[in-house]
Amino acid sequence: MKIFVAGLPYDLDDAELVEIFEKFGAITSAKVAIDRETGKSKGFAFVDMPNEEEAREAIDGLNNISLGKKPLIVKEAEDKPSGGGSSGGFRGGSGGNNNRRFSPPRFSNNPGRRRD
Repeated sequence: MKIFVAGLPYDLDDAELVEIFEKFGAITSAKVAIDRETGKSKGFAFVDMPNEEEAREAIDGLNNISLGKKPLIVKEAEDKPSGGGSSGGFRGGSGGNNNRRFSPPRFSNNPGRRRD
């Protein structure tokens, strides 16, 4: 079972996360989310536990405890939405009105004269 963990201290690493969760059972993986630009923790993580019963015990045992300044949020991770969600960037399209043609701005021949 994949578990989502939020409210982690920003200095917590993968090894410490494993240490916290392995008290409840076997762990397949534990990964703290790291910001690509800063290289620092984003304060949340994902833990994979192969045994569902042990995973539920970890969720029940760790949810809402304080590990730093904030209480932890520990719950079953939700599946990523399918359909190739956008990760930002240009997606194309014209904003919905495809019938309108682009008309360039009209400029005066007199650069000193302003149109209002």
